[in-house]
Amino acid sequence: MSGNYISCVSRTSWLFVFSDEKKPCPLCPEEKFKACYSHKLHRHLQNLHWKVSVAFEGYRMCICHLPCHPVKPNLIGDQTFSKMGAHYHCIICSATITRRTDMIGHINRHVNKGETESRFITIPAPKSSHEVLKESATDVQVLPNYSTPQKTDSYFNPKMKLNRQLIFCALAVLAEERKPIECLDAFGATGIMGLQWAKHLRSSVKVTINDCNENSVTMIQENCHLNKMKVKLHTKEQDYDEAMGDGGENSDTIEVTKMDANVIMHLRSFDFIHLDPFGTSVNYLDSAFRNVRNLGIVSLTSTDISSLYAKAQHVALRHYGCNIVRTEYYKELAARIVIAAVTRAAARCNKGIEVLLAVALEHFVLVVVRVLRGPSPADDSAKKIRYLIHCQWCEERIFQKEGNMVEENPYQQLPCDCHGSMPGKTAVVLGPLWSGALFNTGFLRRMLFEAVQYGLDEAQPLLKTLVCEQTQNCSCCVAFFVCTVFGFTGNFRGLTEYSTGFTGIFCGPGKRKSDEVIRNAAKRQKSENSAEHPAFYYNIHRHSIKGMNMPKLNKFLNYLSEAGYRVSRTHFDPMGVRTNAPLAQFKTILMKYSTPTYLGGQAEGPVHLPEDVKAGEQVQAAADSKAEDAEHCGCSRVFV
Repeated sequence: MSGNYISCVSRTSWLFVFSDEKKPCPLCPEEKFKACYSHKLHRHLQNLHWKVSVAFEGYRMCICHLPCHPVKPNLIGDQTFSKMGAHYHCIICSATITRRTDMIGHINRHVNKGETESRFITIPAPKSSHEVLKESATDVQVLPNYSTPQKTDSYFNPKMKLNRQLIFCALAVLAEERKPIECLDAFGATGIMGLQWAKHLRSSVKVTINDCNENSVTMIQENCHLNKMKVKLHTKEQDYDEAMGDGGENSDTIEVTKMDANVIMHLRSFDFIHLDPFGTSVNYLDSAFRNVRNLGIVSLTSTDISSLYAKAQHVALRHYGCNIVRTEYYKELAARIVIAAVTRAAARCNKGIEVLLAVALEHFVLVVVRVLRGPSPADDSAKKIRYLIHCQWCEERIFQKEGNMVEENPYQQLPCDCHGSMPGKTAVVLGPLWSGALFNTGFLRRMLFEAVQYGLDEAQPLLKTLVCEQTQNCSCCVAFFVCTVFGFTGNFRGLTEYSTGFTGIFCGPGKRKSDEVIRNAAKRQKSENSAEHPAFYYNIHRHSIKGMNMPKLNKFLNYLSEAGYRVSRTHFDPMGVRTNAPLAQFKTILMKYSTPTYLGGQAEGPVHLPEDVKAGEQVQAAADSKAEDAEHCGCSRVFV
């Protein structure tokens, strides 16, 4: 009877070899429980066998469903059914007992007689061979199925490498402002993010990695030892409170805690908090803003893209209290939804926010904000939450005007005339959304500086695009900025920027800028901050004219710029154009410089149109003049 041996296991031998192969349950017949993957088998063993086991001197006698103890057969008609009964195997005398209470009494009788020596030898199961991955000079052990959250406790997604690099750049910028800073990775999983912080920033940061799962905490400890980092473990709230009072902690020691994320954020204050739960992060925002320090940074990664990208609108309404529909600018809409939720959570704690970075890509939405304490910043931030009026015919959009007065027809605020020419309701009200800026120019440039300094190749192109998107500058200007910083061969002291914008470079030992240069830099910062980037963007393909060849995207950006509008590319959409031009003017300029399909070999240029677009010659002349100037200065206005 093989059940005698496999139903008695020690605590240390209850290990499973995680693999992609399906395995049967060792304590159930195959017809009752079919072979399955390791994550499902683990839950089955824990819930059915382990919970009702009988403990004895470090061993547990689990309930067995194998045909070791058949019950009396039942005769129904002409068929005979033999039901296999659940039972226990005594580790001392190999007796088979059905009821758990009888098994406990049976073990107690052995103890009273002095019979405590087991007749069986338990062989520990072989430990699983962990796969070791390397990212940014940091090694981590991962389990098989590490990229599927439902199949493993320690989730590791290689596709989120860009997300981890962006968060690292934000933390590196904060570490330059004040040292040392206390940072928290509230959902550690494998601990890869906290290990990268501690390994590269070293004494500038005090890293705390938290996870509520016991297996994940064990994995984090092993990864810390793998990277030759000291570990300080706290598994209970009382132990954590005592450790906080001790003080004198080494800067190269990583704290590993096993608590709920809300609990640890209530117990202790941090300068930098990163939230990356599986799904939405709205359940942890109140705790994050409760104890975060003034001018600290809170970053959160939301992976519930089905609701944020308007695929599950009812879920977005339930989690974020926001009404949305699918639009051409759905990614920016998702970022503004998350920022609105962050703003409301911060305002409940009498704190305001300054948005430093908002990125929405295929797999995640990343938002990085700086915390400003006080009721006045909270009120200023709350005022930037407004509703959006979206036309469903032409996709024009505009934020609703501020004020408490109810308008009879709010759709008249739209620049288009669809509400007057089309029957029925033509527009919907979306929101509430964040209506302020999505980026901070100075912070982005400092992040770009850190990305180049630490060799983060995947983050550099995106950060260059974000700088262009915020400042409406061409990429060659950003490249000039990077080359100026890293190509300087003299005495370079560092890069000085503030959260309000880029100030400049201090060169030479002890030299400072003159008062006049500083005043000019302050004026430039003020002008850049006063002119926020336009909200939302237009997809050039979505508004193309049938039967016409569109101009090249970079040339079209120049046409819009020469027409007097602010324009840039956007990371939200590779074919998107962020501009403050109304949609009607956007289509007019697009049609003006489009060529008929049958004239595909003809060079791009203005097309003679009716009298509603007669400004072609003037715009073209201005474009030629601008092109000559650009050629003279070496700037081609090619966007990233």
